[in-house]
Amino acid sequence: MHVKNFISGHYVDAVSGKYFDNINPATGQKIGNIVRSGPEDVEEAVKAAQIAFRDWSQMKPENRFKILHKISVLIMERDEDLALAETQDTGKPLSLSSNIEIPRAASNFRFFATAALQFASESHSMPGSINYTLRQAIGIVGCISPWNLPLYLFSWKIAPALAAGNCVIAKPSELSPSTAALLGEICKEAGLPDGVLNILQGYGSEVGDAIVRHSSIKAISFTGGTNTGKTISQIAGPMFKKISLELGGKNPCVVFDDCDYQKTLREVSRLSFSNQGQICLCGSRILVQAGIYDRFKNDLIQKAETIKIGDPMEDGTQFGSLISEDHLNKVMNFIDLAKKEGGICLTGGERKQMDGRCKNGYFLKPTIFEGLGPECRTNMEEIFGPVITLQKFETEAEAIHLANASDYGLAATLWTQDLSRAHRLASEINTGIVWINCWLNRDLRTPFGGVNQSGVGREGGWEAMRFFTEAKNVCIQFD
Repeated sequence: MHVKNFISGHYVDAVSGKYFDNINPATGQKIGNIVRSGPEDVEEAVKAAQIAFRDWSQMKPENRFKILHKISVLIMERDEDLALAETQDTGKPLSLSSNIEIPRAASNFRFFATAALQFASESHSMPGSINYTLRQAIGIVGCISPWNLPLYLFSWKIAPALAAGNCVIAKPSELSPSTAALLGEICKEAGLPDGVLNILQGYGSEVGDAIVRHSSIKAISFTGGTNTGKTISQIAGPMFKKISLELGGKNPCVVFDDCDYQKTLREVSRLSFSNQGQICLCGSRILVQAGIYDRFKNDLIQKAETIKIGDPMEDGTQFGSLISEDHLNKVMNFIDLAKKEGGICLTGGERKQMDGRCKNGYFLKPTIFEGLGPECRTNMEEIFGPVITLQKFETEAEAIHLANASDYGLAATLWTQDLSRAHRLASEINTGIVWINCWLNRDLRTPFGGVNQSGVGREGGWEAMRFFTEAKNVCIQFD
């Protein structure tokens, strides 16, 4: 696949004429080329967006609804093509792409299409006068998304930005560009006016940096690593841009001895190793109460060892490859670090050698460590791979202390049948999201985001619509 930029409704090469390879991580083989964009391409995209903005921002909400809803419909009509492209880019099982990620991308557009109809002004009356608040599109906004859930998270940003009346300069990850490129075709077919959505491919340090720095791009919505988020803040802050940063996580999973044992075991295995552990919401610090620690540890090891690692294209595969050779090496370095810190590797900890077409792929066995304290780097730094640690606790107070022993604060899960305990801990654990007896149960109306080094701002529901608009108060005196 020859992946190009999508600017003003057309697919074009980068101004530089440069390309780089797109690698299928499950095979280690090249599957296509990706254009290498830079500041000149951002300038072309901004010009297209400036031309399109007035008509798009002033379009009747019901007409924006029709276009965005049509995009949702067309995503599902092309679900097989999109799922295949996503699996080839990322190495994740085709079943995951087909059953979860592409349908969720369609849901994002459908959800925010309806938001375009329902987003309303507020009014406040006083004696002799009335105030009303206009919520107006910002203008041109930048949306930069990660590689782990490509179209899912790409659409999570683009859909509300468009619904609010903005024009968008969007950049997918250079590691997973294909579904974003295909989205351009879908938007064109749905009737999205040229220039309203422009999709630029390339490296974050080049085209991503240029998007953040461009003076005509008034807001940046970014999902990715905490260090990159810090860089974006340093650039965008002095330019007084609005920023929304959804960053890393080191999420605690707190298991009490009164939990629904079988459900908890099943779900902890899922939250630890879904998408090869490459989800910012995955649990990586598993905290288990002493009364069931040994039993839970042994059963979780057995669960991990029975996960079917295989060719992502084959039926029944539950666990595919990591995203790239560089990322595999990073995760392996963390495994070496865990051992140096005194961790005991209970299972995994090594590459999985595959046969056939995947023999050169970047596969790693699900890995579990114990014997590491909360202050060690393995428990403090985001690994973003299929590596978890087990820690034992005795009391509720100790559980809270361990859960909060992190510079991150994205999400947590609590597993207990004690309702009072669940409410107490939910209020005391320092994260933006707390799931109780479930994981990744998402209502798109709710605010999404973290605290501390897990980010700034919230996505989802009205939070997203407010981020992508500016409030203007109008006061009328009639007395």
